[in-house]
Amino acid sequence: MEISVIIPVYNKAPYLDQCFESTFAQDFAAFEVVAVDDGSTDGSGDICDRWAAREKRLRVFHVDNSGVTAARRQGVAHAEGRYIMFLDADDELLPHALQTLHSAIERTGADEVIGRFVTQHGQESPMLYQGDQPDLKPMVKAIVANKNRFPILWGLICRRDLVADCLDTPRNIIEGEDLLTQLKMLMKHPRVHFITDCVYRYSIGVPNSRRRTLDLEKAYDAQLRQVLHAEWPYYQADYVLRQIKQYERFLLHGDASVRQSYYAQVIPSPLPAGVPLLHRMFWLLPPRLSVIGIRLYQNLLKTTKTGL
Repeated sequence: MEISVIIPVYNKAPYLDQCFESTFAQDFAAFEVVAVDDGSTDGSGDICDRWAAREKRLRVFHVDNSGVTAARRQGVAHAEGRYIMFLDADDELLPHALQTLHSAIERTGADEVIGRFVTQHGQESPMLYQGDQPDLKPMVKAIVANKNRFPILWGLICRRDLVADCLDTPRNIIEGEDLLTQLKMLMKHPRVHFITDCVYRYSIGVPNSRRRTLDLEKAYDAQLRQVLHAEWPYYQADYVLRQIKQYERFLLHGDASVRQSYYAQVIPSPLPAGVPLLHRMFWLLPPRLSVIGIRLYQNLLKTTKTGL
């Protein structure tokens, strides 16, 4: 078996048929699909079982709800392929995706091959990287600072041994867990290769019940700091920038209390030199003034943004 496509499933009934159809229409022969139903309550598990009854390349595992990282870990544990791909249940593979990614990883000998994606609205991801990436630091910095515009765990293929021990993010991290997994992979210094082909249709803006809380941010910060520990001096400014951006989000939602209860305690003074001037200003100003500037900045971005 060459490729195992891992699909974590939690309450995605309206999207599953399209997801499976796009996968089993692939023109690549040596692949399997491992779907992990993570305690769905909307009939998603039944849809998976119906597909498994007619499609021998699909295996379905039903587990108690434990979160998407645990579902991915369960899928990898049952996978038989040399290579791993992750597919979210509300997304789709584009035609020839498996063949394109498999050919690229075989041809290049890379540990991870990353393609491009298109949203359901037809917006294509930019070509920020091409070919081999001998220096992975720009990728890591972009992910840490929430500036990445390339596929993180979907829209790519990787060697099984690269990802197998990176799916250990705690259950309480319910957002950004895919970023942490990719960062753990990159901190191993693998050989990463980018291709220009669009291989994945990403459903942007699909509703979910997740809400960012201060407890979540604290847990995420602790995990991220641990992942970056070995190269902390290089990534500290990006880590602090991410913290400031999260603080700005809280301000936009009317919660300025997080400054004194958390961020003033963990954001260093003076700020690291790599923090951009605008975000430096948003942090240093009183919250009531910062939020005005943040809103103006957000409105400016909306009027000037032309793509992803």
